[in-house]
Amino acid sequence: MNKGSWLAALTAILSEPVQTDVPMLKHTTWRIGGRADYLACPAHEEELSALLKLLTAENMPWLVIGNGSNILVSDKGIRGVVIRLGENFSFTEWREQSVTAGAGKMLPALALEAAERGLCGLEFAAGIPGSLGGAVRMNAGAYGSAMGEFVTKIELMEYDGQRRVLKASEINFDYRSSSLFTVEAVVCRVSLALSAGSREYSMGEIQRLLQLRSLNQPLEFPSCGSVFRNPPNDHAGRLIELANLRGLQIGGAAVSKKHGNFFINLGGARAKDVKDLIEEVQQRVYDYSGIHLEPEVRMVGEFA
Repeated sequence: MNKGSWLAALTAILSEPVQTDVPMLKHTTWRIGGRADYLACPAHEEELSALLKLLTAENMPWLVIGNGSNILVSDKGIRGVVIRLGENFSFTEWREQSVTAGAGKMLPALALEAAERGLCGLEFAAGIPGSLGGAVRMNAGAYGSAMGEFVTKIELMEYDGQRRVLKASEINFDYRSSSLFTVEAVVCRVSLALSAGSREYSMGEIQRLLQLRSLNQPLEFPSCGSVFRNPPNDHAGRLIELANLRGLQIGGAAVSKKHGNFFINLGGARAKDVKDLIEEVQQRVYDYSGIHLEPEVRMVGEFA
C-alpha cells in the first residue's frame, strides 16, 4: 500500500486521528529523534487488536511506546507505525490490596494512587518517568526494588490480535530485563499485589526518595534516565565518574556532572551525538577498568 492507502486503512480502524510525519522528539523524554511515518493511538484494546492484525498481515514495521523514557530514536526517524499507549490505556482498577492498571499508566501516578490508599510497595517508582507496560517489560527499578516483585498477572495482545494472559510464575524477571522480550505480544494491562500500610508512611517515603533523586540526578535536563545497566557488584555511574568522564560532551549531549550514568540533552542534541557519547564512554570505561558497560537504553529507528 502507498502512503495514502495506509493512512486510509489506519483511519478506518482507529477512532483518534492518525498523525503522519511525526517528530519523535516530542514523544521521548530525551527530546531527541527524527520523524515517524505514522503515530497511532488506539482508544481501547479492541482497536489495538485490529491494528496489530493489519500491521502483521501487511508486514508493516511498527513500534510500541509509552512515555518514551528508555529509547533513543534515530535522527532518520522511524519507518512504519509508532503505536502509543497513553491516556487511553491509563486506567486503574483497585481491589483491596491489588490493582490492575493499563500499560499506559505512568508509574509516578500509580505510586501516588497506591500511597493515597495506604498501600505500600511502589514508593520507589514515584520518580521513574515511565509507563507501566514498558516498566514491567524491562523490570524497571530503583532503590533496591523492581516492578517484577509485585506482578501477579499480565494481559497481552498477541501480534495476530488474540488476547493472552501470563501469570507471574510464567514470567522470568531479571535485572532490567524479563522474558517478556521474547514474547510476541504487547502488554495491555498488569495486575500487581501490594501490601497494607499507611498513607503517612508511603507519602513520606515518596517525598524522601523524590528529594534524593533531585539531589543526585539532573532532573532539570532532558534525559532517558540511566543509560547503562549496572555491572555485577558495581554501579555504572561510579565507574564513569572514576574514569573522570563527568561533563564529557559530544555535540549537544553530555555526561551529567551530577550523575555519571545520566546523559543529558543540553539543547539541540542529536541521536548521533548520544550514540557517539555512549560508545566513547564505553571505550574509556573499558580502558580504565576492563569492564564493558551494557546500554539499558534501546536504540530504535534507522541507525547506520
